[in-house]
Amino acid sequence: MQPNDPQIRWVPEPELGWTGKVYLPLFVEGMRTALRHLVGPKLTVQSPEERHEIPEPLIYRGVHRLNRDEQGRVKCVACFLCATICPAHCIDIVAAPSPWPDRDKYPESFTIDELRCIYCGMCEEACPEQAIELTTLYDLTGKSREEMIFDKEKLLSVYDQTKDAERIAPFWQDQPIATRQGESASQPGHPSDISDPVENGPQWGTSRGSGTADRLSEEKRP
Repeated sequence: MQPNDPQIRWVPEPELGWTGKVYLPLFVEGMRTALRHLVGPKLTVQSPEERHEIPEPLIYRGVHRLNRDEQGRVKCVACFLCATICPAHCIDIVAAPSPWPDRDKYPESFTIDELRCIYCGMCEEACPEQAIELTTLYDLTGKSREEMIFDKEKLLSVYDQTKDAERIAPFWQDQPIATRQGESASQPGHPSDISDPVENGPQWGTSRGSGTADRLSEEKRP
């Protein structure tokens, strides 16, 4: 497209007045925001003694977990969709022939680099089996980079310790359902064992749908 194209409408740059040149309105607006937060209600949480209550757990993306099926087996079928769609390339899967007759493959090795992950949730949306999910566990720490690489056993242990608080929604549900472990449930303290960071996890939980990829595949079926 040429600059003299008649379909182009050039918008002249507005001229700044003396108030705009000295940034006085922006300064006043910034001071108003600072004063409003100064006298308003405080949201400070004394961490780690107090746990932060996630306001919208349905859209929160924390530590990953690998889900199990009704027989206690890993639900992953090693389709590599999560590893392919991951923009950070933090998921590594080694597939092997499945020892069970209801699937062709299963992950012999499944690792996620939690330090490299950007927690975008695309792996969760791409998974057709609801095998991988992001939990509400946020206070994840480690003494080394190696401790932050979660293998299949550690990801399954996250599921074992969060399955009651964060149940999986049936695949036909388009909308997620929030669940809570009772109104009077006390919030646990900060996990003390770094090698097992999901111990005493948060009581708030989420139940997620099947993901965008699964819903689109259902809509395309005749």
